[in-house]
Amino acid sequence: MSPLHPSDDRAPNQVDVARLAGVSTQTVSRVMSGQQNVRPETARRVLAAVDELGYRVHAAAASLASGRTRILGLIVVSTDRYSTAALSVGIEQAAAANRYTVTTAAVSDHASDQAFIDAFDRLERQGAEGVILSVPVELGSAAMRLRTARTPSTRTERATLDPEAPLIVDQGSITRLAVEHLLDLGHKTVWHVSGDPLWLETSQRQQAWEQVLTEHGITPPPVIPGDWTPESGYRAGRTIAAIPEATAVFVSSDEMAFGLIRALHEAGRSVPDEISVVSVDDIALAAFASPALTTVRQPFEAMGRAAALRLITQLEGRATEDEIPDVTPELIVRTSAAPPRA
Repeated sequence: MSPLHPSDDRAPNQVDVARLAGVSTQTVSRVMSGQQNVRPETARRVLAAVDELGYRVHAAAASLASGRTRILGLIVVSTDRYSTAALSVGIEQAAAANRYTVTTAAVSDHASDQAFIDAFDRLERQGAEGVILSVPVELGSAAMRLRTARTPSTRTERATLDPEAPLIVDQGSITRLAVEHLLDLGHKTVWHVSGDPLWLETSQRQQAWEQVLTEHGITPPPVIPGDWTPESGYRAGRTIAAIPEATAVFVSSDEMAFGLIRALHEAGRSVPDEISVVSVDDIALAAFASPALTTVRQPFEAMGRAAALRLITQLEGRATEDEIPDVTPELIVRTSAAPPRA
Protein backbone atom coordinates (compact mmCIF):
# COMPACT_ATOMS: atom_id res chain seq x y z
CA MET A 1 0.00 0.00 0.00
CA SER A 2 1.37 3.40 -1.01
CA PRO A 3 1.88 5.85 1.86
CA LEU A 4 -0.25 8.28 -0.14
CA HIS A 5 -3.23 5.89 0.01
CA PRO A 6 -5.23 5.01 3.13
CA SER A 7 -5.18 1.48 4.48
CA ASP A 8 -7.90 -0.89 3.33
CA ASP A 9 -9.73 -0.76 6.65
CA ARG A 10 -10.93 2.86 6.40
CA ALA A 11 -12.52 5.15 3.84
CA PRO A 12 -10.38 7.94 2.32
CA ASN A 13 -10.78 11.37 3.86
CA GLN A 14 -9.95 14.96 2.96
CA VAL A 15 -6.44 14.67 4.39
CA ASP A 16 -5.71 11.73 2.06
CA VAL A 17 -6.93 13.72 -0.96
CA ALA A 18 -4.81 16.73 0.03
CA ARG A 19 -1.70 14.56 0.48
CA LEU A 20 -2.11 12.83 -2.89
CA ALA A 21 -2.84 16.10 -4.74
CA GLY A 22 -0.04 17.97 -2.96
CA VAL A 23 -2.33 20.72 -1.65
CA SER A 24 -3.79 21.84 1.66
CA THR A 25 -7.03 20.46 3.08
CA GLN A 26 -8.49 23.97 2.74
CA THR A 27 -7.89 23.80 -1.01
CA VAL A 28 -9.61 20.41 -1.18
CA SER A 29 -12.56 21.86 0.71
CA ARG A 30 -12.81 24.81 -1.69
CA VAL A 31 -12.74 22.55 -4.76
CA MET A 32 -15.33 20.13 -3.35
CA SER A 33 -17.71 22.97 -2.41
CA GLY A 34 -17.53 24.44 -5.91
CA GLN A 35 -15.79 27.68 -5.00
CA GLN A 36 -14.19 29.53 -7.90
CA ASN A 37 -11.02 30.87 -6.22
CA VAL A 38 -8.86 27.83 -7.11
CA ARG A 39 -6.52 27.67 -10.10
CA PRO A 40 -7.84 25.30 -12.79
CA GLU A 41 -4.71 23.12 -12.73
CA THR A 42 -4.92 22.77 -8.95
CA ALA A 43 -8.61 21.89 -9.15
CA ARG A 44 -7.85 19.23 -11.76
CA ARG A 45 -5.21 17.66 -9.47
CA VAL A 46 -7.65 17.59 -6.58
CA LEU A 47 -10.42 16.03 -8.67
CA ALA A 48 -8.00 13.43 -10.06
CA ALA A 49 -7.02 12.51 -6.49
CA VAL A 50 -10.70 12.29 -5.54
CA ASP A 51 -11.33 9.87 -8.40
CA GLU A 52 -8.23 7.78 -7.64
CA LEU A 53 -9.07 7.41 -3.97
CA GLY A 54 -12.85 7.10 -4.41
CA TYR A 55 -13.35 9.91 -1.90
CA ARG A 56 -16.93 11.02 -1.27
CA VAL A 57 -18.09 14.09 0.62
CA HIS A 58 -20.28 13.33 3.63
CA ALA A 59 -23.25 15.65 3.17
CA ALA A 60 -23.87 16.29 6.88
CA ALA A 61 -20.21 17.01 7.55
CA ALA A 62 -20.03 19.36 4.56
CA SER A 63 -23.09 21.19 5.83
CA LEU A 64 -21.55 21.68 9.26
CA ALA A 65 -18.27 22.89 7.78
CA SER A 66 -19.77 25.35 5.28
CA GLY A 67 -22.94 26.43 7.04
CA ARG A 68 -24.86 25.39 3.91
CA THR A 69 -26.96 22.33 3.10
CA ARG A 70 -27.04 22.76 -0.71
CA ILE A 71 -30.62 21.47 -0.66
CA LEU A 72 -33.38 22.85 -2.91
CA GLY A 73 -36.98 22.33 -1.84
CA LEU A 74 -39.73 21.58 -4.38
CA ILE A 75 -43.48 21.83 -3.74
CA VAL A 76 -45.55 19.98 -6.35
CA VAL A 77 -49.16 18.96 -6.82
CA SER A 78 -49.79 15.28 -6.14
CA THR A 79 -50.78 14.10 -9.62
CA ASP A 80 -49.91 11.62 -12.35
CA ARG A 81 -49.67 14.35 -15.00
CA TYR A 82 -46.67 13.99 -17.32
CA SER A 83 -45.73 17.66 -16.92
CA THR A 84 -45.08 17.36 -13.18
CA ALA A 85 -42.73 14.42 -13.62
CA ALA A 86 -40.85 16.08 -16.52
CA LEU A 87 -40.46 19.38 -14.63
CA SER A 88 -39.05 17.47 -11.67
CA VAL A 89 -36.50 15.74 -13.91
CA GLY A 90 -35.26 19.10 -15.20
CA ILE A 91 -35.00 20.50 -11.67
CA GLU A 92 -33.03 17.44 -10.53
CA GLN A 93 -30.68 17.75 -13.52
CA ALA A 94 -29.87 21.41 -12.86
CA ALA A 95 -29.48 20.81 -9.14
CA ALA A 96 -27.08 17.90 -9.62
CA ALA A 97 -25.00 19.86 -12.16
CA ASN A 98 -24.54 22.58 -9.54
CA ARG A 99 -23.94 20.19 -6.61
CA TYR A 100 -27.35 20.56 -5.02
CA THR A 101 -29.86 17.91 -3.99
CA VAL A 102 -33.66 18.23 -4.14
CA THR A 103 -36.23 17.34 -1.50
CA THR A 104 -39.90 17.32 -2.50
CA ALA A 105 -43.22 17.95 -0.73
CA ALA A 106 -46.48 17.06 -2.50
CA VAL A 107 -49.88 18.68 -1.87
CA SER A 108 -53.35 18.20 -3.32
CA ASP A 109 -54.25 20.35 -6.32
CA HIS A 110 -57.20 21.71 -4.31
CA ALA A 111 -55.21 22.14 -1.09
CA SER A 112 -55.78 25.02 1.31
CA ASP A 113 -53.25 27.78 1.90
CA GLN A 114 -52.39 26.07 5.18
CA ALA A 115 -51.38 22.90 3.32
CA PHE A 116 -48.89 24.89 1.23
CA ILE A 117 -47.58 26.60 4.38
CA ASP A 118 -47.14 23.22 6.08
CA ALA A 119 -45.26 21.90 3.03
CA PHE A 120 -43.00 24.97 2.99
CA ASP A 121 -42.26 24.59 6.71
CA ARG A 122 -41.48 20.90 6.23
CA LEU A 123 -38.94 21.69 3.50
CA GLU A 124 -37.31 24.36 5.68
CA ARG A 125 -36.97 21.86 8.55
CA GLN A 126 -35.30 19.46 6.11
CA GLY A 127 -32.67 22.12 5.38
CA ALA A 128 -33.90 23.58 2.08
CA GLU A 129 -31.98 26.77 1.29
CA GLY A 130 -34.53 27.79 -1.33
CA VAL A 131 -37.91 26.54 -2.54
CA ILE A 132 -39.34 26.03 -6.05
CA LEU A 133 -43.14 26.21 -6.22
CA SER A 134 -44.85 24.15 -8.93
CA VAL A 135 -48.39 24.77 -7.71
CA PRO A 136 -51.55 26.33 -9.17
CA VAL A 137 -52.41 29.07 -6.66
CA GLU A 138 -51.03 32.57 -6.19
CA LEU A 139 -50.05 31.99 -2.52
CA GLY A 140 -50.85 35.54 -1.52
CA SER A 141 -51.48 34.98 2.20
CA ALA A 142 -49.47 36.95 4.75
CA ALA A 143 -48.12 33.70 6.23
CA MET A 144 -46.78 32.53 2.86
CA ARG A 145 -45.31 35.96 2.07
CA LEU A 146 -43.45 35.79 5.39
CA ARG A 147 -41.94 32.44 4.44
CA THR A 148 -40.94 33.41 0.92
CA ALA A 149 -39.37 36.60 2.29
CA ARG A 150 -37.05 34.64 4.59
CA THR A 151 -36.32 31.74 2.21
CA PRO A 152 -35.45 32.41 -1.47
CA SER A 153 -38.25 31.08 -3.67
CA THR A 154 -39.32 30.94 -7.29
CA ARG A 155 -42.04 29.34 -9.41
CA THR A 156 -41.79 26.97 -12.34
CA GLU A 157 -43.93 29.16 -14.59
CA ARG A 158 -42.39 32.52 -13.59
CA ALA A 159 -38.91 33.87 -13.00
CA THR A 160 -39.95 35.05 -9.51
CA LEU A 161 -42.94 34.92 -7.19
CA ASP A 162 -44.09 38.35 -8.42
CA PRO A 163 -47.39 37.81 -10.29
CA GLU A 164 -46.35 40.61 -12.67
CA ALA A 165 -43.05 38.90 -13.52
CA PRO A 166 -42.70 37.45 -17.03
CA LEU A 167 -43.74 33.85 -17.62
CA ILE A 168 -40.88 31.42 -18.19
CA VAL A 169 -42.88 30.10 -21.18
CA ASP A 170 -45.11 32.59 -23.01
CA GLN A 171 -48.57 31.01 -22.98
CA GLY A 172 -49.75 33.57 -25.52
CA SER A 173 -47.16 32.28 -27.99
CA ILE A 174 -48.27 28.70 -27.37
CA THR A 175 -51.89 29.59 -28.07
CA ARG A 176 -51.12 31.70 -31.13
CA LEU A 177 -49.12 28.85 -32.71
CA ALA A 178 -52.04 26.45 -32.25
CA VAL A 179 -54.95 28.70 -33.20
CA GLU A 180 -53.29 30.37 -36.20
CA HIS A 181 -52.27 26.95 -37.55
CA LEU A 182 -55.93 25.93 -37.59
CA LEU A 183 -57.04 29.24 -39.12
CA ASP A 184 -54.29 29.00 -41.77
CA LEU A 185 -55.69 25.60 -42.72
CA GLY A 186 -58.93 27.37 -43.60
CA HIS A 187 -61.17 26.80 -40.55
CA LYS A 188 -63.71 29.58 -39.98
CA THR A 189 -63.39 29.44 -36.19
CA VAL A 190 -61.65 27.42 -33.47
CA TRP A 191 -63.36 26.01 -30.40
CA HIS A 192 -61.41 25.75 -27.13
CA VAL A 193 -61.25 23.15 -24.36
CA SER A 194 -59.68 24.88 -21.36
CA GLY A 195 -57.58 23.45 -18.52
CA ASP A 196 -58.07 23.43 -14.76
CA PRO A 197 -59.19 26.95 -13.74
CA LEU A 198 -56.83 26.93 -10.74
CA TRP A 199 -53.78 27.03 -13.02
CA LEU A 200 -52.40 30.25 -14.45
CA GLU A 201 -51.83 28.61 -17.85
CA THR A 202 -55.58 28.07 -18.22
CA SER A 203 -56.54 31.74 -18.04
CA GLN A 204 -53.50 32.82 -20.09
CA ARG A 205 -54.37 30.44 -22.94
CA GLN A 206 -58.08 31.29 -22.88
CA GLN A 207 -57.33 35.02 -23.07
CA ALA A 208 -54.86 34.49 -25.93
CA TRP A 209 -57.34 32.26 -27.82
CA GLU A 210 -60.00 34.98 -27.58
CA GLN A 211 -57.48 37.62 -28.68
CA VAL A 212 -56.30 35.70 -31.75
CA LEU A 213 -59.85 35.02 -32.93
CA THR A 214 -60.83 38.66 -32.34
CA GLU A 215 -57.81 39.85 -34.36
CA HIS A 216 -59.14 37.76 -37.24
CA GLY A 217 -62.61 39.31 -36.92
CA ILE A 218 -64.08 36.13 -35.39
CA THR A 219 -66.41 36.10 -32.38
CA PRO A 220 -65.07 33.40 -30.02
CA PRO A 221 -67.50 30.52 -29.40
CA PRO A 222 -68.26 29.41 -25.83
CA VAL A 223 -65.36 27.87 -23.91
CA ILE A 224 -65.71 24.16 -23.11
CA PRO A 225 -64.25 23.56 -19.61
CA GLY A 226 -61.75 20.85 -18.75
CA ASP A 227 -59.42 20.00 -15.87
CA TRP A 228 -56.32 18.52 -17.63
CA THR A 229 -57.57 14.91 -17.31
CA PRO A 230 -58.42 12.60 -20.23
CA GLU A 231 -61.86 12.16 -18.66
CA SER A 232 -62.60 15.88 -18.96
CA GLY A 233 -61.38 15.76 -22.56
CA TYR A 234 -63.76 12.88 -23.24
CA ARG A 235 -66.68 14.91 -21.84
CA ALA A 236 -65.63 17.89 -23.97
CA GLY A 237 -65.43 15.62 -27.02
CA ARG A 238 -69.04 14.54 -26.51
CA THR A 239 -70.01 18.22 -26.43
CA ILE A 240 -68.01 19.05 -29.58
CA ALA A 241 -69.42 16.00 -31.39
CA ALA A 242 -72.93 17.42 -30.95
CA ILE A 243 -72.03 20.76 -32.62
CA PRO A 244 -72.42 20.21 -36.40
CA GLU A 245 -70.61 23.43 -37.36
CA ALA A 246 -67.50 22.66 -35.24
CA THR A 247 -64.55 21.81 -37.52
CA ALA A 248 -61.53 22.72 -35.36
CA VAL A 249 -60.68 22.64 -31.65
CA PHE A 250 -57.72 23.86 -29.61
CA VAL A 251 -57.31 21.59 -26.55
CA SER A 252 -55.24 22.86 -23.64
CA SER A 253 -53.35 19.58 -23.04
CA ASP A 254 -52.44 16.41 -24.91
CA GLU A 255 -54.00 14.23 -22.22
CA MET A 256 -57.36 15.94 -22.64
CA ALA A 257 -56.97 15.63 -26.43
CA PHE A 258 -56.68 11.83 -26.11
CA GLY A 259 -60.06 11.72 -24.36
CA LEU A 260 -61.60 14.17 -26.81
CA ILE A 261 -60.52 12.20 -29.89
CA ARG A 262 -61.96 8.97 -28.45
CA ALA A 263 -65.31 10.67 -27.83
CA LEU A 264 -65.34 12.03 -31.38
CA HIS A 265 -64.58 8.59 -32.82
CA GLU A 266 -67.38 7.03 -30.75
CA ALA A 267 -69.77 9.70 -32.05
CA GLY A 268 -68.78 8.96 -35.66
CA ARG A 269 -66.94 12.27 -36.14
CA SER A 270 -63.69 11.65 -38.02
CA VAL A 271 -60.40 13.33 -36.98
CA PRO A 272 -59.14 15.23 -38.95
CA ASP A 273 -61.57 14.77 -41.87
CA GLU A 274 -64.48 16.34 -39.98
CA ILE A 275 -62.84 17.92 -36.92
CA SER A 276 -59.21 19.03 -36.61
CA VAL A 277 -57.50 18.89 -33.21
CA VAL A 278 -54.43 20.78 -31.99
CA SER A 279 -53.28 20.50 -28.37
CA VAL A 280 -50.44 21.50 -26.05
CA ASP A 281 -47.47 19.72 -24.41
CA ASP A 282 -46.11 17.14 -26.90
CA ILE A 283 -45.86 14.38 -24.34
CA ALA A 284 -44.23 11.12 -25.44
CA LEU A 285 -47.54 9.48 -26.38
CA ALA A 286 -48.63 12.34 -28.67
CA ALA A 287 -46.74 10.93 -31.67
CA PHE A 288 -48.44 7.53 -31.18
CA ALA A 289 -52.05 8.69 -30.84
CA SER A 290 -54.47 7.79 -33.63
CA PRO A 291 -54.22 10.11 -35.47
CA ALA A 292 -50.86 11.43 -34.30
CA LEU A 293 -51.38 14.71 -32.45
CA THR A 294 -50.45 18.07 -33.85
CA THR A 295 -49.42 19.89 -30.69
CA VAL A 296 -47.35 22.76 -29.32
CA ARG A 297 -44.30 21.41 -27.54
CA GLN A 298 -43.65 22.70 -24.04
CA PRO A 299 -40.03 21.88 -23.07
CA PHE A 300 -40.89 20.75 -19.53
CA GLU A 301 -37.42 19.51 -18.60
CA ALA A 302 -35.89 22.79 -19.81
CA MET A 303 -38.52 24.70 -17.82
CA GLY A 304 -37.53 22.75 -14.70
CA ARG A 305 -33.84 23.44 -15.31
CA ALA A 306 -34.59 27.14 -15.82
CA ALA A 307 -36.51 27.36 -12.54
CA ALA A 308 -33.73 25.61 -10.61
CA LEU A 309 -31.01 27.77 -12.15
CA ARG A 310 -32.90 30.95 -11.34
CA LEU A 311 -33.18 29.85 -7.71
CA ILE A 312 -29.48 28.95 -7.58
CA THR A 313 -28.78 32.44 -8.93
CA GLN A 314 -30.63 33.89 -5.93
CA LEU A 315 -28.79 31.64 -3.50
CA GLU A 316 -25.29 32.24 -4.84
CA GLY A 317 -25.58 35.77 -6.18
CA ARG A 318 -23.99 34.78 -9.46
CA ALA A 319 -25.33 35.30 -12.94
CA THR A 320 -26.54 32.15 -14.69
CA GLU A 321 -28.37 33.73 -17.63
CA ASP A 322 -25.98 32.05 -20.09
CA GLU A 323 -26.89 28.71 -18.54
CA ILE A 324 -30.68 29.17 -18.73
CA PRO A 325 -31.96 26.71 -21.38
CA ASP A 326 -34.16 27.71 -24.30
CA VAL A 327 -37.82 27.31 -23.38
CA THR A 328 -39.35 28.60 -26.63
CA PRO A 329 -42.51 26.62 -27.56
CA GLU A 330 -42.63 24.86 -30.94
CA LEU A 331 -45.53 23.70 -33.11
CA ILE A 332 -45.16 20.00 -33.94
CA VAL A 333 -47.26 19.28 -37.03
CA ARG A 334 -48.60 15.73 -37.32
CA THR A 335 -51.87 14.36 -38.69
CA SER A 336 -54.69 15.40 -36.31
CA ALA A 337 -55.32 18.68 -38.14
CA ALA A 338 -56.19 19.25 -41.82
CA PRO A 339 -58.10 21.73 -44.01
CA PRO A 340 -61.89 21.60 -43.54
CA ARG A 341 -64.00 19.71 -46.03
CA ALA A 342 -65.17 21.79 -48.97
